Amino acid sequence: MTPEAITAAAAGTWTMGDLVVNRVGFGAMRLTGSAAFHQGKPSDRDRSIAVLRRAVELGVNHIDTAAFYFSSLRSANELINSALAPYPDDLVIAAKVGPYRDYSGEWLAPARPEDLRGHVEENLRQLGRDHLDLVYLRRMRQESISEHFGALAELRQAGLIRHLGVSSVELRHLAEAQAIAPVVSVQNQYGLGASDPGTDNVLRSCAEQGIAFVPFFAIAGKGGAQGADAPAGSDDDAVQAVARAHDATPAQIRLAWTLRQGPHVLAIPGTGNPDHLTENVAAGALRLTDEETARLDAVHQAAR
Repeated sequence: MTPEAITAAAAGTWTMGDLVVNRVGFGAMRLTGSAAFHQGKPSDRDRSIAVLRRAVELGVNHIDTAAFYFSSLRSANELINSALAPYPDDLVIAAKVGPYRDYSGEWLAPARPEDLRGHVEENLRQLGRDHLDLVYLRRMRQESISEHFGALAELRQAGLIRHLGVSSVELRHLAEAQAIAPVVSVQNQYGLGASDPGTDNVLRSCAEQGIAFVPFFAIAGKGGAQGADAPAGSDDDAVQAVARAHDATPAQIRLAWTLRQGPHVLAIPGTGNPDHLTENVAAGALRLTDEETARLDAVHQAAR
């Protein structure tokens, strides 16, 4: 089967609350430019819209976005609205709130609990929707998330939000949120050789509780928001060797390894390149052997 014929269904599905999604989704951040947020050259609008439409054609039914994903010329939410509205019935759009930027792109102080309704309503306005399928509270270094998460729980009760998630959290924050309202998904930085502190424990806890774990920067590794880094030494050797064995790219192997961490693990690779989109979706069909997985696991452990 050619990569172009592989759909997002190849990786299987997971249910978040009552929302069934294919395990390979799409992250919208990089639609706005060549680098994260307002940095880099603004993307081509028509190509970004074409990528979104092609993603849905390839079976992607889970898109991750945020109102603070914008550049000087592009807004991820506006692109999603223009490309996909009226939205397919099975499309799940997840948004994040907490961080805040002004129109010039400068980051402001993290939102206060009373600010979050405005952030949710801004996402609704930009996306042209009357509710959000899933909203993550992105923790911004605060010790406790109870007040912020409680504010989102109230918006869920009001019907503006269907399901809740948390992002950039430790186990204690997840427990804190669960004491207030159900958590269907956790989104932390996690990838081969790079992860947030304590995230391995969070990943395991999510598996035990049936909570989706949605890593960001799974391809980028330590490059994070700036894009994929260039692994060196044994990391490069291992990933390259496994990639050659599967006639795949290193990015595809990183995604396949991420998905191998458990059936509850979803992937949201982002790109503004249609060829990379096809490769990312096709990575869901890769099946690493136990030996290959163990080799890559060793790379992950060594990098910590």
